[in-house]
Amino acid sequence: QVQLVESGGGLVQAGASLRLVCKAPRSITSVFSPLNMGWFRQAPGKERELVASITTDRLTHYVDLVKGRFAISRDNSRKTVTLQMNNLNPEDTAVYYCAADPDNTAVGNGRPRYWGQGTQVTVSS
Repeated sequence: QVQLVESGGGLVQAGASLRLVCKAPRSITSVFSPLNMGWFRQAPGKERELVASITTDRLTHYVDLVKGRFAISRDNSRKTVTLQMNNLNPEDTAVYYCAADPDNTAVGNGRPRYWGQGTQVTVSS
């Protein structure tokens, strides 16, 4: 099963920043550029939600709660997608998942083909 690889999670205090990086495995790097990418998160007791996404044309979308604080970007040459998270607050605490699909609709509806294993982000008050 193809799995994306996330890194960059950790424990920080409120107001701090973190950068999450997702890298496509070798098996799909040849098709990375046509992939629409997204970052999801799931907090304890809550459903998984799409936080930010970026299309193959670099169009971005953010959930209202993170607008102005998070920024998603992609580097097709390095086969990576990055989520820069600033001014974190305890409500951002969750497991963050990277996801990808050739169909942007699939990313938007939470059913992308490829997923990562998740990385924990914990924000203390």
